[in-house]
Amino acid sequence: MKLPIRVSEDSREPIYHQIEYQLKTLIVGGQLPPGTPLPSIRVLAGDLSCSVITTRRAYQNLETSGYIKTVQGKGTFVREIEEPHKKETKEKVVYDALQKAIEQGIQLGATKEELRVIFEDVLKDF
Repeated sequence: MKLPIRVSEDSREPIYHQIEYQLKTLIVGGQLPPGTPLPSIRVLAGDLSCSVITTRRAYQNLETSGYIKTVQGKGTFVREIEEPHKKETKEKVVYDALQKAIEQGIQLGATKEELRVIFEDVLKDF
């Protein structure tokens, strides 16, 4: 299974974190339901053109935080996430994304009011 994950070497975020963040988003958003088999560390590394160590770190972090589980000899699978944890993760992902966007806007010299107007315009498009 090829995952819809994209990594950017130009990003200030480490590649393992980009992978972890995107997988977490796919799991919490329901695109990867519980029990879904994930590609092996080697296959994912090949698909993303990054090192096995990088994908291993992302998988280890996701396993430690309870999003995936590895069954010896069978592979890695998406775990069932409890609703309160899903909600908390969704809020954190959205909060972090908005925070980054606001930081960029401020760095570009936008005022809070300009950012609010832009936010509302974007929200109208959905």
